[in-house]
Amino acid sequence: MDAGRLAPVLALHRELPAAGDLVWSPYSVASALGLAAAGARGTTRDELAGVIAPGADLAALATTLARAAELEDAELAVANSLWTREGRPFEEPYRQQVLSWPGGALHNADFARDPEGARRAVNAEVAKTTRELVKELLAPGAVHADIVALVVNALYLKAAWLHPFPEAATRPASFHAPSGTRDVPTMHVQQDHLPYAAAGGWRLVTLGTHGGVVADVVLPDGDLADAERGLGTDQLGRLYAAARPAKVQLALPRFRLETSLPGLKPVLRRLGVTAAFDRGAADFTGMTPAREPVWIEEIAHKAVLRVDEDGLEGAAATAVLMRTVAMVGGGPIRFDVDRPFLVVVRHAETGAVYFLARVTEP
Repeated sequence: MDAGRLAPVLALHRELPAAGDLVWSPYSVASALGLAAAGARGTTRDELAGVIAPGADLAALATTLARAAELEDAELAVANSLWTREGRPFEEPYRQQVLSWPGGALHNADFARDPEGARRAVNAEVAKTTRELVKELLAPGAVHADIVALVVNALYLKAAWLHPFPEAATRPASFHAPSGTRDVPTMHVQQDHLPYAAAGGWRLVTLGTHGGVVADVVLPDGDLADAERGLGTDQLGRLYAAARPAKVQLALPRFRLETSLPGLKPVLRRLGVTAAFDRGAADFTGMTPAREPVWIEEIAHKAVLRVDEDGLEGAAATAVLMRTVAMVGGGPIRFDVDRPFLVVVRHAETGAVYFLARVTEP
């Protein structure tokens, strides 16, 4: 795993809420913003590319996302769709580019006369792709008559552990949460060849699944709230480089997280994206002719992640709303996850991150 690929992921993660449970999908956000950036030009494109693609390389990002959308022995659904205003011309090369992405689809929508109907249609398509785990990506009022296009990604992933946790071994165990210590259902397993590492104040164990997806459980030696702020690619790089097969006795809470982020625009502004949100500066002429100005009004995101004895299941969706005027020797290593921790769900081959979660109250 090349930890350098995580730089955009960690930069955005640091700008998200710093307390409490959190799950989001770097894959979904990068897909939706990547498609929007593909229709941008000049500074608008450069700023968007800089926050989602390592080295601002959109072509490489698209290749990574496409490869990570091809899994065997795991259930994966990806949809990338462009919803355009009826009567508004969109460049044919851009339309074809949308269709070339995993699950690419084009839709017309009557944003002007029936914005609520368009909102319901988008939400219905997202719910279908995510197996009803994300039911209402766009809240009432999010779509209005000035919307000219929606760029939407939806993702569903379900993968079974290579070595399931025995259900009979799940029992209550203490978890030291910010709200206080309490007993939570905790899974237990001992395996001889789990990738394990300890470096720089962090420990890591990687769980494999059928289909080429892995889940890294990343546990700080001390308090997560303090350690997470300083977590960067250097620390993760040392962990990944140090990982070796080891006999690990793992205790991991069973959990389900759900997060709604209705407005990512302030987050991206803090990372240096300004032109895309500016009516006078935005340049999306690769998407639609410059008849009237087009800019990004908001980015909405929702994600769900469940981890149990059998495996993991996650879903996420992102909408870009665009508007116009109008092995180690010795005995087993104890790895008791009894305090807040992080989980990175990624594609083993490409390093594409499907989900990044902070678990504080499992």
